[in-house]
Amino acid sequence: MEDYVKLGMKIGENCTIQPGVTFDYSHCWLISIGNNVTIAPHAYILAHDASSKSATGYTKIGNVTIGDDVFIGARAIIMPGVSIGKGSIIAAGSIVTKSVPPGYIFGGSPAQEIMNLEAYTQSTRKLFEEQPKYDVSFTLNGSITNEKKEHMYKELLVTNGFVR
Repeated sequence: MEDYVKLGMKIGENCTIQPGVTFDYSHCWLISIGNNVTIAPHAYILAHDASSKSATGYTKIGNVTIGDDVFIGARAIIMPGVSIGKGSIIAAGSIVTKSVPPGYIFGGSPAQEIMNLEAYTQSTRKLFEEQPKYDVSFTLNGSITNEKKEHMYKELLVTNGFVR
């Protein structure tokens, strides 16, 4: 990340950038990431699109602005000229070609509105009450045992769950 910042990319505080995330090195100064942003594995943040080169001789470029408290799912692609508003969630595998307003969940290819953050929060809290929950001892960092792995696997055959 240091190289990108030295070249002009802006990144806020308390960000989690998972392994395999690709930032557009050739135009990284056009990328701005807010505070408390999570970018899941193998997402792409692109500030250029060379598909225009054959028609114009030029590569299309644009700013990419990711607001505070945004989550970008695994293998999502954020295209140039896109702003993702504060508190928004981008579903895994989405291709975001247009800006996302604050507080919305977008997904798909091309990404479209799924619901607003308030509806998502209510839905998730309802699921949280109904589905199994696992403490940190059910994680690799919590030294999960083989017995706990088997218990979790069997319990999640019929539903999803939540882990701390």
